[in-house]
Amino acid sequence: MTKLNQIIAVEKGVKSKALQDSAAAHQKVQKPVLLAGISRTYQPKDEEGEQLPPESSRVQVRAEEILRDMSASLTRLFDVTATKDWANRTACADVTVDGRTILAEVPVSYLLFLEKQLTELHAFVKKLPVLDAAESWSLDPSTDWWKTDPVRTIRTKKVPRNHVKAEATEKHPAQVEVYHEDVPIGYWTTVKFSGALPARRVNELLERVEKLQQAVKFAREEANGTEITDRRTGEAVFGYLFA
Repeated sequence: MTKLNQIIAVEKGVKSKALQDSAAAHQKVQKPVLLAGISRTYQPKDEEGEQLPPESSRVQVRAEEILRDMSASLTRLFDVTATKDWANRTACADVTVDGRTILAEVPVSYLLFLEKQLTELHAFVKKLPVLDAAESWSLDPSTDWWKTDPVRTIRTKKVPRNHVKAEATEKHPAQVEVYHEDVPIGYWTTVKFSGALPARRVNELLERVEKLQQAVKFAREEANGTEITDRRTGEAVFGYLFA
């Protein structure tokens, strides 16, 4: 008994050969010289006339023969494709993760769709923004944002000061150097907010996606192991077309 995965395995090769055979047939019928033949003999008007050898060329390609060859090649492709498509209507499997059935009796075509979508979702989740690990975050119930603990910092102002390097004398004025001193004038209290996700949450999501990806692949393999009935459609189609 044939299995679906066996048909899938040979489908690509059968399709490739059918395309090559079809292309070759197209080329042959587009070359009139291959389809044409001729036979010519020469007879002079009298016995003394010049004798010329006969000329002939054979027909190299017969259209009916091309039709038969093309029909045989395409019949195999039609049969393989029909067998696969008919089987895909019945081949299915459950998608199960950690003993829990997420989806039941999923057809192969939908499993293939799921595989593609989950690959894209995995790439998306990997790029999700993550909270800065250098900060300590907690969830604020009032805003549903993540926030840090308040951090208090001093605001300062530069105030000019005089530094007397030498006192004034009767002959010389005082030598004074001006410098600036940072003087506290207030306090900043800062709380940072973020809509990003904790790294733990992103890792959990990635793990779920990866588990589901594995489950879908297992289900596809199980569905592709379904025993199927070989379909014979090509003979009917080409028996009508080229009869």
